[in-house]
Amino acid sequence: MKVSVIIPVYNERDTVSETIARVRASPVEKEIIVVDDASTDETAEIVSSLAGDDLTLIRQARNQGKGAAIRRGLEAVTGDVVIIQDADLEYDPADYPALIAPIAAGEATVVYGTRAPRFEGMRWPHRAFNWLAAALANLLYRAGITDEATCYKVFRTEVIRDIPLKCERFEFCPEVTAKVRKRGIKIVEVPVSYHARSVGAGKKIRWWDGVVALWTLVKYRFRD
Repeated sequence: MKVSVIIPVYNERDTVSETIARVRASPVEKEIIVVDDASTDETAEIVSSLAGDDLTLIRQARNQGKGAAIRRGLEAVTGDVVIIQDADLEYDPADYPALIAPIAAGEATVVYGTRAPRFEGMRWPHRAFNWLAAALANLLYRAGITDEATCYKVFRTEVIRDIPLKCERFEFCPEVTAKVRKRGIKIVEVPVSYHARSVGAGKKIRWWDGVVALWTLVKYRFRD
């Protein structure tokens, strides 16, 4: 199976080259689609210098957010499976084989990489949010998951392309969770490794993004 790895990036000059190296080292057939969300540092130039037959750089004309970058990347994928990969080194591409295994076996069309129960290195407010987001997804959508906010969301390409996404920022996660479950699609979870990054180290999500995420779960329960 060919895997399309979408990497949305914004001002990740310190970690993007190592992220790409780790993705390239993952033992799966893949294409890498990096969507630069109008970075103001050297991120786009670094990625451009690494481009090749396996890596395509797409540059957004203006900063629109992670969700918009993912939607733009989805327009370019050619693989059988789509994986979302952050560029901050919190998640390890060595987990790709385990993540795509349920799809390759015909046991799933959507797989989430769960960080639960340890959420290693994560501060308690983020742990509380992750617990609350999973609990809300389970209450509203019977999702049966432990980690709704995980970056590692994996889809059969035809499944994710059939979902009309509207997200702009970090609400990609709750929107896609809601719309996957409203279509009756089961989410299979696979444990993944995780090393939390602090705000001081460049983590961009803030408390209000958490509020928007929870509201997004509620909102899409009643509309599509």
